[in-house]
Amino acid sequence: MFALLSMGITLGLVLLLAQPAGHYMASVFNDAPSRLDRWFRWIERPLLSLGGVKHSNQTWKQYAGSVLVSNLVMILMVYTLFRLQQYLPLNPAGIPNMEPALAFNTAISFMTNTNLQHYSGESGLSYFSQMVGIVFMMFTAPATALSVSIAFIRGLAGLPLGHFFSDLVRSITRILLPVSFLFSLIFVALGVPQTLDPPAVVQTLEGGVQHIARGPVGSFLSIKELGNNGGGFFGVNSAHPFENPNALSNALQIILMLFIGTALPFTYGIMVGSIKQGRILFMSMGLLFLLLLGGALAAESQGNPVFDSYGFQQAGSMEGKEARFGIAQSTLYAVVTTASETGAVNTMHDTLTPLGGMAALSAMLLNTVFGGAGAGLMNVLMYVIVGVFLCGLMIGRTPEFLGKKIEAREMKLLAVTLLIHPVLILIPTAAALAAVPETISNPGFHGITQVLYEYASSAANNGSGFEGLADNNLFWNMSTAAVMYLGRFLSMITLLAVAGSLASKARIQETSGTLRTDSRGFMVILLGTVLVVGALTFFPVLVLGPIAEYLTL
Repeated sequence: MFALLSMGITLGLVLLLAQPAGHYMASVFNDAPSRLDRWFRWIERPLLSLGGVKHSNQTWKQYAGSVLVSNLVMILMVYTLFRLQQYLPLNPAGIPNMEPALAFNTAISFMTNTNLQHYSGESGLSYFSQMVGIVFMMFTAPATALSVSIAFIRGLAGLPLGHFFSDLVRSITRILLPVSFLFSLIFVALGVPQTLDPPAVVQTLEGGVQHIARGPVGSFLSIKELGNNGGGFFGVNSAHPFENPNALSNALQIILMLFIGTALPFTYGIMVGSIKQGRILFMSMGLLFLLLLGGALAAESQGNPVFDSYGFQQAGSMEGKEARFGIAQSTLYAVVTTASETGAVNTMHDTLTPLGGMAALSAMLLNTVFGGAGAGLMNVLMYVIVGVFLCGLMIGRTPEFLGKKIEAREMKLLAVTLLIHPVLILIPTAAALAAVPETISNPGFHGITQVLYEYASSAANNGSGFEGLADNNLFWNMSTAAVMYLGRFLSMITLLAVAGSLASKARIQETSGTLRTDSRGFMVILLGTVLVVGALTFFPVLVLGPIAEYLTL
């Protein structure tokens, strides 16, 4: 009962923060003068002037080009840093340079907001690489996604898309930096280390010597969760007591992971002039989240049926979970981290029950359950337009959305976008199972889930891993890097093209035949569209993986 109460309090706080945070973000990206300007313009103007940015609107092609070029430059910069880290300062542990394939994978991983780690944080990167390389990307990557989502919303509303670099700077200065700075102080007060001292050397009770890794973890942790990054300073991520000391820090991390994703539907509602529609989107995403959470909790609370057959008493599956958090908080964290595209973990997902693991996996396959800093909302809006189009076909009427006709050009782009996600997951999964079966620790149904999870995490820009894979090799580093990069930027480009197309169209008047997208009836249509498309796409591979594993226990 206490565990359920603590979960309810945590999610209740998320619910209370969502609407005011959404209103705040709408004011951040509103081009009209606001009271926020006097607090932030003093730092924004020099940054924009230094980059030669003028406050002019870009076309969708210019916006997409700015995204691609700037992110590519940042990937190359950080890749170079990783390759030279042993010659750079703040490396008290003497960590050597990253080898090329791993450095390439890591640079793409963090710049795509995925944060998939084929290395162990405390032994793979120096303090300098963590602070200057990783944290730098932990700000710029979510700011990129948030900027693109705002441009997409502007296009749907019939407004100019804005300027990418202006949106990028505002995302960092007005949202990510202030909130992460505040929570950095809170995490340090709760016991998270924030130091540049080398690893502590202590004598154990057995008379041996142990080197305890530490570092500037507090500042790393706050943006890791707020920016839906998820990569850990330590190899075991938020299962490590230095990254997650107690129940309060665990709850705050959950709140931070959901902070931007739950606020954006309200931001959208304000910016398109339909607050009620924003609430419908929030409720739809919330119902999907509760469905996955309920399934995962039921599975993890039942435990392993094999143990039951031997007469062992169990209060649920505690395998791979921290005793500090227990089943409820570990399961909640697992669903939140995949639903929010964050990828942080406080339990080992490879040890989840088959159906519990499937719930976490399904959140990434659907890729519409709140999602990361902007990417999840764009995916939901894509399904909204698809739902409107399908309803229009059924009644023989040209579909309309926000006063704009949805025509062949938009639907072709959306059809391509819908195919990107499953293609980037299913084809590499099949290739890996055929090409490198020796890297899979658990052959059989569970092994299929391990591989499927790795590519789903990469394509959804989540970054959490089922583990159990010998993934620090050329095949896994290069294949997941390709999936992360394409999964990130292909859909951004196609959705910006949709936004540009809709922004250029004249608004038409609503009539009695216009489908209302701010009603509970449309919420049912939206949920049905998401679940039907998701089931048709991924159910066969789920049958081969987690469902088959469950049925054969």
